[in-house]
Amino acid sequence: MDFSLSDEHEALVRMVRDFANREVKPIAAEIDREHRYPAELVARMAELGLLGIEVPPEYDGSGLDPIAYVLAMEEVSTACASTGVIMSVNNSLVCDPLLKFATEAQKERWLRPLACGDKLGCFQLSEPNAGSDAAAQTTVAVRDGDGFVINGVKNWITNGPQADTGILFAMTDKEKGHKGITAFIIDMNAEGVSRGPKDDKLGIRASHSCQIFYTDHRVSADQVLGEVGGGFKVAMATLDCGRIGIAAQALGIARAAFEAATEYACDRKTFGKRIADHQGIAFKLADMATEIDAARMLTYRAAAMKAAGKRHSKESAMAKLYASEVANKVAKDAIQVFGGNGYVTEYPVERHFRDAKITEIYEGTSEIQRVVIAANVIGRR
Repeated sequence: MDFSLSDEHEALVRMVRDFANREVKPIAAEIDREHRYPAELVARMAELGLLGIEVPPEYDGSGLDPIAYVLAMEEVSTACASTGVIMSVNNSLVCDPLLKFATEAQKERWLRPLACGDKLGCFQLSEPNAGSDAAAQTTVAVRDGDGFVINGVKNWITNGPQADTGILFAMTDKEKGHKGITAFIIDMNAEGVSRGPKDDKLGIRASHSCQIFYTDHRVSADQVLGEVGGGFKVAMATLDCGRIGIAAQALGIARAAFEAATEYACDRKTFGKRIADHQGIAFKLADMATEIDAARMLTYRAAAMKAAGKRHSKESAMAKLYASEVANKVAKDAIQVFGGNGYVTEYPVERHFRDAKITEIYEGTSEIQRVVIAANVIGRR
C-alpha cells in the first residue's frame, strides 16, 4: 500500500502550511483570548480556495479530493483549531450536501458563492432537546401553498452568527418520525430568521456559535434540499463526511500540542539534562507520536474511501472517535510535560487542551461514534 502523497497534495501542504504559519498561528492566541471571529483569515482562506476544496471548478470550487481536504484541515487546525472548524463547516456540512443533493439550479444559486467564499454557511441539525437523538426534531415546516412556513429553534450552530446560508432540518410530518424530516436551504438574512447571542465556550472561542430562531419563516418549494421527507438521509450522509473533517481538526490540535511539548522538552533542563532525556518524558513523547500517526492513518483511510465513492460510515466514525480521543490525551500529556508552565496562558498547550474537548462532542459524540461502529460490526454477523 502506497502512503506517499501526490505532487499536487505535497504542493497543497506547502501552500497551506505557509499560510498557517505566517498568518494564522501568530494571532491564534489573541483571537482565542478576545473571542474574536477571524474575518481576515476566513477571507484569506477564500482567496486560497480552502472554503470549497472538493467542489468542482464549474461551481467555483478548487476541484480537489478528500485527501486534499484532510491535509489542508490538519495544517490550518494545527495553527488554530477555531479557524479550522470554520473551514470544516463550510466544506463538509454545507458545500458537501449541496454538491450531493442539490439540483443544478440550487447549485448555481447556493453552492457557487459558498465554494468561492463569497458567502459562509452553517449546518442546523441540533436543537435544545435534540442533540445525539437527531430524529427528535421539534422545529416544524408546515406546507403553505407552494412553500413551507418554519417555526422552531436550533442550538450550537457553528458559523451561525456570521452565516449567509444555512442547511436546516425540520419536521414536515411528525407521525413519520425520522422519515418525516426534510432538509431546507435557508437565506439566513431573510425575514423570520433571527440569531441569539454568541455562545460563551470553553474552547474554539474564535469560532462563533449561537442559537437560531425561526418565527413564521417562509421558504419556497425550490429551497427543499433533496426530497421532502428525505432530510434524515441528507443529515446522516453529511455527518459521515463531516466526521472526516473533525478527525483532521483533532489531528491538527494533537500535532500542535505534541510539537509544543517536544520543543519544550528539548529546551527545558532538570537534574543536569534535558527533560526529553528523562525516560518518563521520552516515553510520553513516543506514545504521542505513535497515537497521532495511527489517528492520521484512520483519517486518510476514511478520506480515501470517500474519494473512491465507497461507503465510509464506519471508517469515518472510527477516524473521528480515535483522533478526537488522541487529541484530548495528547493535549493533557503536553500540559504534564510543561508542568506548571502548561497551566498558564503564556504557553499554547492550555489552549490546545481546551480546544481538544469539543472534538469528542460535536458532529456526533464519542458515544455515538461507538454506536455507529458497533452497528456496522454487529450488522455483518
